[in-house]
Amino acid sequence: DPVAATRLMREAGLDIVVDLAGYTAHARPEILALRAAPVQVNYLGYPGSMGAGFIDYALVDQQLAGADDDRFYSERLVRLPGCYQANDDKAPIDAGPVTRAEFGLAEDAFVFCSFSMNYKIDAAVMDAWTDILRQTPGSMLWLFRTDAAAADNLRREFCARGLESERLVFADRLAKPKHLARHRLADLFLDTFSYGAHTTASDALWAGLPVLTLRGDSFARRVGASIVTAAGLPELVAHSVDDYVRRAVAVARAPEKARALASTLAENLPTCPLFSTRAIAR
Repeated sequence: DPVAATRLMREAGLDIVVDLAGYTAHARPEILALRAAPVQVNYLGYPGSMGAGFIDYALVDQQLAGADDDRFYSERLVRLPGCYQANDDKAPIDAGPVTRAEFGLAEDAFVFCSFSMNYKIDAAVMDAWTDILRQTPGSMLWLFRTDAAAADNLRREFCARGLESERLVFADRLAKPKHLARHRLADLFLDTFSYGAHTTASDALWAGLPVLTLRGDSFARRVGASIVTAAGLPELVAHSVDDYVRRAVAVARAPEKARALASTLAENLPTCPLFSTRAIAR
């Protein structure tokens, strides 16, 4: 009951309520509409403005919302330094060995991967990824399998674009530490466009896998740019689809470039803003 929940929160004398869901699954915006606290904040779970007078602030960063973007938000913007996204700098990664053979990947292939949910992969993304693989013979594309139907549909659509079926491999759900560990088998993470990778991108970076992203024109399309920049890899932020394809192909064609990106990321991880948990909590 929203009314009972709001009454309970008011009786607790809360000063600030942070809404981590917005308009996503299992959200409860009606509680905030009843004004559960004097200050109400939109953060992390919903990538955009809630367009609601009962939300006072939204936490963003400079990559997500520049100086001229305040007019697109009903909330007052608070720009956090570095990256708006809070991450765990103690997240465990399975120490056990993982092999390409275990996941159906060729030992000598350059492996592009994207472990985002399948619904983020639209026609524009498939066109770009097919173009990238066409220009990098022998490379493979490793995707997460949201469900069997989605995987079948994606395989059919990629094959219709001329991609050989054996170059497309699907990964199933694993326990988080093992899932993070298998990122080590890939060479470059490819972000989606209309709705980019958020936690999925920071997971890849935490595991040591560089992420290529395309900076778009909305919050949901800019999270990748924020995350990648905060990890110290601004050269992996593309500004057009053609630029994105060009950068992906350049990395795949030059093994030393891929190694250099991974090495830079490894050096950055202990101190970069993306995984400065104490700093963002402060």
